[in-house]
Amino acid sequence: MILPQEIIAKKRDGQTLNEIDIAFFVDGLVSKNFNDAQVGAMAMAIFKQGLSHQETVSLTLAMMNSGKVFSWGDAKSLSLSGPILDKHSTGGVGDKVSFMLAAIVAACGGYVPMISGRGLGHTGGTADKLESIAGFNVQPELAQFKRIVANLGMAIISQTSELAPADKRLYAIRDITATVASIPLITASILSKKLAAGLDVLVMDIKVGNGALMTDLKQARALARSITTVANDAGVNTQAIITDMNQVLGNSAGNALEIEETVKYLTGELHEPRLHQVVVSLAKAMLINSKLAADGESAIVKIDRALASGKAAEIFAKMISALGGPNDLLEKPWRSMNKAEVIIDVLAPCHGYLSTMQTRNIGFSVVGLGGGRTSNEQIIDHSVGFDRILPIATKVNRGDVIARVHASSKVSAELASKQYVEALEFSDASVAEPSIIYRL
Repeated sequence: MILPQEIIAKKRDGQTLNEIDIAFFVDGLVSKNFNDAQVGAMAMAIFKQGLSHQETVSLTLAMMNSGKVFSWGDAKSLSLSGPILDKHSTGGVGDKVSFMLAAIVAACGGYVPMISGRGLGHTGGTADKLESIAGFNVQPELAQFKRIVANLGMAIISQTSELAPADKRLYAIRDITATVASIPLITASILSKKLAAGLDVLVMDIKVGNGALMTDLKQARALARSITTVANDAGVNTQAIITDMNQVLGNSAGNALEIEETVKYLTGELHEPRLHQVVVSLAKAMLINSKLAADGESAIVKIDRALASGKAAEIFAKMISALGGPNDLLEKPWRSMNKAEVIIDVLAPCHGYLSTMQTRNIGFSVVGLGGGRTSNEQIIDHSVGFDRILPIATKVNRGDVIARVHASSKVSAELASKQYVEALEFSDASVAEPSIIYRL
C-alpha cells in the first residue's frame, strides 16, 4: 500500500514520479486521503524540485480526468455553428481582459466556454470579480452552462465540483502555501480545466513583470513553452502571447471596480490604451487560429465591428442576466454592486514622471483591503480596491490625483494610500512607456 508521505518524500528528494504515483496523489486530492498539510508539502516539493515534461503531462491528464470532461459531440443539437475556443491568463493586477475578450470573440462567431479561477496570491480572480454582481451564479449546473454557451456564444463560470475537482483543491492550497509560481503546477492547473472543456483552440496570455507570477522573460518563455507543448500534445491548437504586467492593467484593480471598467470598455466609454492593445492582440490570435478570420487585417475589422456595433456589449449583458445577474448592468452597474464605504484620493508626493510601479505590492494592498484572500475560507469585500490609476510615463505635479482608494474604513484607506505611493517611483526626466506585447 502506498502512503502519501512516500510520494511526498520521493519528489522532495528529486526522484521522478511515475503515472501510478501521480494518479495516487490526484486521487488523494479528491478523496482527501492527502490531508491539507500533505497537499501543501507535496506542492512545495514540486515547487522546489520541478516536474519533467512527462510528469507534467501525467499530472495534467490525471487532474483533467478527476471529474467530468466535456464533450461537444452533441454540438448539432446545441446549434453550435462555430469553433469552441478560450483564452487563459496566468494572472495579474487589474486583469479584466477575459470579460471583453469572450464577448468580442462570441460576437465574431466563436463559442467560448470559459472556466475561470479565483484570486491567487496578489492576483485577482475572474470568478471573484463576477461575484461582485448581485445574484450572479458562478457555479451553475454544467448543462445550463453549455446551453448558455450555445445560445449566446459565451459563458464565464468558476470551477465546479464536477470539473477537475483535484485541481480545485490543489489550486486553493497553492494560494496559501507560497507555491503559486511553479511552472509545472501552473501548466497542469490551467490545462486540466481547459482540456476538460473540450476546446478546439486555446490562446494563453502569459503575464510577465513585477506584478506577474513570472517576473522575467526567461521564466515567461519557459511557461509558454510548457503550456503550448503539453496542450498541443493533447490535441488542442494552442498559442501563447506574452504581455506586460509591470503596472496595473487598465485603470482599476479590485473586483467591482474592474466590472465597472469592463462595462465602460464594452459600451465605448473608456478604452484604456494598454488594456485595449492586450484585448485586441488576444482576440486577433483567437480569431485567426480558429479560422474565424483569414488574417490579422480581417480579424481587426471583425473586432472593431463587434465593439462599435454594440454586439459584444449585448452578449456580455445577456450572459450576466442568464446566470442570475441583473438585466441592466450596462446601464446601471452600481445598482447591483456594492460601493465602498470610504473613497479617498491618492496624491502625488512630488513633481515628475511616474517611472516604475511595484505592481505586486499594489495587488497585495487590494488583498489587505479585503479584496483578496489570506485563507481558503475568507469572504472577500468586492467593493474595495483602486481606480483612476495613472500609467507609467505620466507627468504629474505634487498633489495631483494619481489614483483613488476604495476601502471599508478611513484607517484602511489611508494605509492603502500610503502603500500605493510607496509602490511608485518618480523621475525628473521623461520615461518611455513600457512594452505591452513581448516576443516569444
